[in-house]
Parts: sequence; structure tokens; C-alpha cells
Amino acid sequence: MSTQESISEKKIITPSQEMAGEFKLRDVSVTYGNHTAIAGVSFDIKPKTVVALIGPSGCGKSTILRCLNRMNDELGNVTVGGEIYLDGENINSADYDKVLLRQRVGQVFQRPNPFPMSIYDNLTYGPKVQGINDKEVLAEIVETSLKRSALWDEVKDDLDKHAFDLSGGQQQRLCIARALATSPEVILMDEPCSALDPISSQQIEQTMIDISKYVTVVVVTHNMQQAQRVSEKTAFFLRESMERPSALIEYAETDKIFNNPQDQRTADYVEGRFS
Repeated sequence: MSTQESISEKKIITPSQEMAGEFKLRDVSVTYGNHTAIAGVSFDIKPKTVVALIGPSGCGKSTILRCLNRMNDELGNVTVGGEIYLDGENINSADYDKVLLRQRVGQVFQRPNPFPMSIYDNLTYGPKVQGINDKEVLAEIVETSLKRSALWDEVKDDLDKHAFDLSGGQQQRLCIARALATSPEVILMDEPCSALDPISSQQIEQTMIDISKYVTVVVVTHNMQQAQRVSEKTAFFLRESMERPSALIEYAETDKIFNNPQDQRTADYVEGRFS
């Protein structure tokens, strides 16, 4: 096998590539200064599945999501307790390499945030940082990532187009493609459809389902129908009073959460009795 072939196989997501992406959270808590925002969170996320995090605003969904790539560390005066294992390694350990973690765990944000450059340059930026400069390998990465994000057919003839000239939905799919371009094991999505129209949202939802063949997807959403459509498991979080930290109330198969929850608080939320 040539050097180029070995790099290509390592860096490009293909149907045959075995990727991990299993999380195990054990008694996770997040404290801002002296205020504990969320505590006692324990659950597992299986590889190559879509897991939805739901609950009212302020219940800790995004806080937990940020624990999975340690973005909470960048906020200052934040302490994350407990253990968070990614493929058996405790990523919450003080000596764990956060740069490596964020290569393994990509993120797509609430609003599309493409880099102010061409489509091609957006997609090759990460691989080049990783040391990939072979033009054929980069071209393969671009095509594969765009196909995975269902954007290839729309932009393949104009890869030099500035990313800001794309529609909002296209920009968000470009951001998904950019995350895929570095071959992560997990992609985190924080309300990825909140700024999009229904048609674009539908495209993003289908993309989440499609890419879960290759990576684990964890999505925060306020849209109950979206959680039902895209996820295999759902975690419901709730903060019951200002005096108490948020907690994980129930975690189960999505169908069970929405049709046969074990906790009355879950039933009340998914049936719309509070929001």
C-alpha cells in the first residue's frame, strides 16, 4: 500500500471504515463558580447512533453536550466532575489532550458558521492542519464529505464559490461536511435547525440519520417531532427548582420516551403539559 493510499484510508469516511465513538458518562456534574448547574448524570451513548437531548430551556442539555468535547473548559470558572469515557478513555482527566479530543469529537452549532472562504477551503482546512497536503487525497476528502452531508450535487461544479454565498441550509450542511472532513468518531449538534426553514431542516434531519452510519451523533433539540424522527435514544433533562441542579430524569429508546415513559415528569413534558 502506498503512503497516499494509507493516508486516504485513514482520513476519509468510507462505509467499510470501522469507527468507534462510544461515550459512557458516570456521575457527571457541572459547577459554575459556586453554582452547581447539573449533577448526577450517568448514561451511555452507543457508537453510530443518533441520541437526542431534550428538556426545557435551562435544563442543562447544552451543558452536557459541551462536556463531550470539553468546551465547558473554555468558559472559565467551570468545574466538570465525574468521569466521561470515550472508547474507554476518561476524557475528563486533567491530562487528556483537548486538541486530540476535538479532532475525535466534532461540533455543529446552532447557526451556520462557515469560514469566510471558499467551499473547497472550508473542507480542506482541517485536513491540512492535520498534515494532509496531497491534492488527490484532499479532493477525495472534499467529495466524500460533501456526499455524506448531501451537498455534493448542489456544489460540485462550483467548489471555489464563497461559503457565504450559499443558502442558510447549505451553509449548515457545509458545516457538517467540514466536521466530517477530519474523520471524527462523534459529531455534536446544538439545535442545528433552529435558524433554518422547514425544507432545510428536513435536509439536515436526513443528513443526521445518514451520517450515523459512520459517526455517532448527539443532538440537542427543543423540537419533539425532530427528536422522534431522527434519534434512536432520547435523554430527558429537567431542572425542577432554582435551588436544585438539573438532572437526567429518563434515558431510553426514543419510542419509549414518547409513547411509554417510566417517569411522570417525562410524560408531562413530551405531552406538552409544560415547556
